[in-house]
Amino acid sequence: MVGVWTIAGTLTPVPALDRLDLVAEPVAAALRSMVDGARFAVAEIDPTLADTAEFCAHYGSPLEASANCVVVAGKRGDTIRYAACVVLATTRADVNGVVRRRLDARKASFAPMDDAVSLSGMEYGGITPVGLPEDWPVLLSPEVASAPELVIGSGIRGSKLLVSGEVLAKLPGAEVVEGLAR
Repeated sequence: MVGVWTIAGTLTPVPALDRLDLVAEPVAAALRSMVDGARFAVAEIDPTLADTAEFCAHYGSPLEASANCVVVAGKRGDTIRYAACVVLATTRADVNGVVRRRLDARKASFAPMDDAVSLSGMEYGGITPVGLPEDWPVLLSPEVASAPELVIGSGIRGSKLLVSGEVLAKLPGAEVVEGLAR
């Protein structure tokens, strides 16, 4: 699967395990330990073009094949629970409904940037579901889980991972959640 990516646009994807220098350390550790690690490709990009819309426009990768990973903090009393939500770039995660209920929280919101970065060990704008803390649920929209090819973050702003939704659905803590994306 690493060889041919119809969504790559002008990117030059290579097997991720061959270029672990292009991903954040927690992502590299996860890829090394995964049975499906060989089914990931990585492509170097200009870090100033990491945001989805600019990335897609510049590299010719379709917006509907990009998935965004957001870190959500759910709070009930003094307890904060974190989750990663992965939805297509053409949609938004239902943080205040579906995610809040899944986290059994009274209030849910996007985690503060400093918390998301320090807890994930990844750069803001490059956070990916690969290599996140093991106690975090990784909530995937059905559209993400069924996608044959996706472009996602790599943990840094200077590259992107290419992977299938099927592989993402096998990540530790992954759950396909109906109604996650709106």
